[in-house]
Amino acid sequence: MREKVAAVLDKIRPALQADGGNVKLIDVDTKKGIVKVQLQGACAGCPLSTITLKQGIEKVMKEEIPEVKEVQSV
Repeated sequence: MREKVAAVLDKIRPALQADGGNVKLIDVDTKKGIVKVQLQGACAGCPLSTITLKQGIEKVMKEEIPEVKEVQSV
């Protein structure tokens, strides 16, 4: 599942980079369906980072990988 998650992040990454940000995969808990990521660059301090995380990254992740239940920022 880690490879699938990394592939989805690679799809999302260009949109984040266009705004000066990035995302790094930290951990995948396959039993709980939790993906942990670290927002970087402009995304790290952005007041809209929670929206980016939940309505952007998490939404796409759940659509592409049904086993994913939540994406968390660490």
